[in-house]
Amino acid sequence: MATPSLFGIQNSNRDFSEAESWGKNNFNSSFPVALCCYLDHKELLANYIKLEGNGSIIDAISISDVFCADWKDAKTFFAFESQFSPYSKYIIGDLPRTDIVIIKNDIPCSALEVKLTAIPDTTTCNLEHHQYGSELVVRPDTIAYLACSLASSVNMEAYDFHDISLSNIDYQDALKVLPRIPEIIDTISLLAENASDNQKPFLLQPIWKTIGKSPTLAENCLDVFVWSDCSFASFISKIADRNMEASSIQRPTRTVIWLYKMLLEIKTNNRFHHAKIIDDVTYNAKNDKAFATNGAVNNKIMRCDRLENPIITKKQIKEIILGGGQNLLSPERRFDAIIANSPELFNNEVC
Repeated sequence: MATPSLFGIQNSNRDFSEAESWGKNNFNSSFPVALCCYLDHKELLANYIKLEGNGSIIDAISISDVFCADWKDAKTFFAFESQFSPYSKYIIGDLPRTDIVIIKNDIPCSALEVKLTAIPDTTTCNLEHHQYGSELVVRPDTIAYLACSLASSVNMEAYDFHDISLSNIDYQDALKVLPRIPEIIDTISLLAENASDNQKPFLLQPIWKTIGKSPTLAENCLDVFVWSDCSFASFISKIADRNMEASSIQRPTRTVIWLYKMLLEIKTNNRFHHAKIIDDVTYNAKNDKAFATNGAVNNKIMRCDRLENPIITKKQIKEIILGGGQNLLSPERRFDAIIANSPELFNNEVC
């Protein structure tokens, strides 16, 4: 009898013969890695959202360049939910974990945040297919890793921040921060541009497509998008609110402030205390997530032929989930999903 496994993941800190490795949180990071390996196996490239000038474009990138390693190499190891130790030098306190660290010859060579997202979302499900988009929810630790990634691409000691006097602001006081918001946003945008010659894969965003908002997979249903660190920083700067007279600071704008403050502390002290920044700079909003954007917003960045028509078909899923692994999946049982998928409950003959 075949052992449950995922395509391409031969060496990792997860045992896919055990049901525990197929739980929701585990599957949402391990399946995307297997999908990447399968994409490369089929000699296909991933969609690469990278920064060019002050705008993002979609290029192509090989999976070996995404991983900075060859998944077929016996010395390549996938460490899920792990720390990327090269970034420890930037962090005061505990370095947070990222979704996947790729290790080659016992040396950590890349770190990726992973977001497995569905298209269309509720904001785009009634639009044309080329207008479909996915919701993207970003956690605070992702921003800490983004700061580290950008800092590793720029000479922070020599980098000239837009206005170093921004370091004297009381960042916990929204009224004092609001007048400087445009400067903070411009600084992040310009830093991303300056780092773009050294931009690197940062966020792995596979998509899975359904027929409208139904739970039925489209025939062409899977593909891989990869954001570079610079394109993601630029994206955050563009969704932030530049209005200095806003009544409050919303999450996307707060995220830019977090990122700026992290980078400023690297500039001045070589390290930053990510947990303190996230806990102190809240503006009366919960800090369980950095920000969320909907499909209508994300479509503007991700729109391309492969967003409309993903390259992997649903028939190929059985070539990625192997050895009966699907039988170990344990998805959430949501009451609304059960109702939506039980139309017989509303037949007239049902009492």
